[in-house]
Amino acid sequence: MAELTTLIAPEDVTDLKKDEEVTAETIALRKVQGALAKPAVVKTANAMSLFGEHAAGWLAIGAVGALADRKRRGQWVTAAAGVAVAHAASVAVKRVVRRPRPKDPEIEVLVGTPSQLSFPSSHATSTTAAAVLYGGLTGKKLTPALVPPMMVSRLVLGVHYPSDVVAGSVLGGAVALVTRRFMRRRRNRG
Repeated sequence: MAELTTLIAPEDVTDLKKDEEVTAETIALRKVQGALAKPAVVKTANAMSLFGEHAAGWLAIGAVGALADRKRRGQWVTAAAGVAVAHAASVAVKRVVRRPRPKDPEIEVLVGTPSQLSFPSSHATSTTAAAVLYGGLTGKKLTPALVPPMMVSRLVLGVHYPSDVVAGSVLGGAVALVTRRFMRRRRNRG
């Protein structure tokens, strides 16, 4: 019985080595971007990115809430401060962890970023904090409507790994919960 052998060309060995270096997160990111990075989705994701840059859109909403809702102005200001603290916390963690943004030939970066650091996603952090805090003030469940789209948008744009957005959301949620406790204590005292 003849034995079958397969010859592997040298360039194929190089490709195999490259594939071995690819992480599960990179593969997931490739799949998300491949499935969702259509023109309309990318346009929306870019708009979300601009809105969430440095938490500016969320801070603006907090300012509008403080101006419009005089009765709870202090709560809106505190909630906006919580969003700012969440954003600052994410930047601090980025500087400690120093994880570089995705760099894979199959992942297209579709938006500019203020830094080359990836973990955690500041957009996911500030969006989660805003959704929790502003949702508490408006009585609306904002988290399911706001957080998943922002998290997915960062993947579609090719600037974060899945763990970056999950960690960012957890960090934003934690800061929001601490801020809510602080707000309750102040309200109960005064």
